[in-house]
Amino acid sequence: MNSLPLNWLLELGLIGIAVVGLLEKFLPILPSYVLFVFIGLATVEDTLDLIQTVLTASLGSVLGALAWYSIGHALGASRCERIVERYGKFVFLKPELYRRLAAAYGRNHFLVTVVGQTIPTARIYLALPAGILGVPLGPFLAATMIGTLAWNTPLIAIGYLLRGTGWDPASAGMTIGLSLIGLEVLVIFIVSHARRRHLRQQVF
Repeated sequence: MNSLPLNWLLELGLIGIAVVGLLEKFLPILPSYVLFVFIGLATVEDTLDLIQTVLTASLGSVLGALAWYSIGHALGASRCERIVERYGKFVFLKPELYRRLAAAYGRNHFLVTVVGQTIPTARIYLALPAGILGVPLGPFLAATMIGTLAWNTPLIAIGYLLRGTGWDPASAGMTIGLSLIGLEVLVIFIVSHARRRHLRQQVF
């Protein structure tokens, strides 16, 4: 965690935090649920700092998503698919995942984008098929910001709250990240169950 490039960026203040948020969308080497906890541990001094850090990191993440959206829109479906087939494995984007992300946009675009920003790996590349499919940009950016805030806020806040406790960012980030994913799976299960029950009631 004491890597010189990361420390150097964080020393730039809010600008550096925004750049880290943007780069997280292109360099998925360090999981976001570790990175943002580390940012909370390393940079947040008080509540005002926490708010500024969350908003700035989220803005950087949204700009990263906008860049992926623009790439998808510029290259188009066939070229993107060829690139993913050939090089996706080097950036943790397998062709199967890419196709699942694209297929997800057959449903509610706004909801898919919000939820997608709270799923590791998917939150990085979801904007690519969104750009290819021409998902309306305004709603896409709004949904991306909502989902990004829902993901970044608890991670950075946990880092801030753990200052001086001796917890390392990797352990804290893994714990809160898995907790968020578990909560999300539970909500999806409850919603799906309620929807199936509603459909059965309509049939009978």
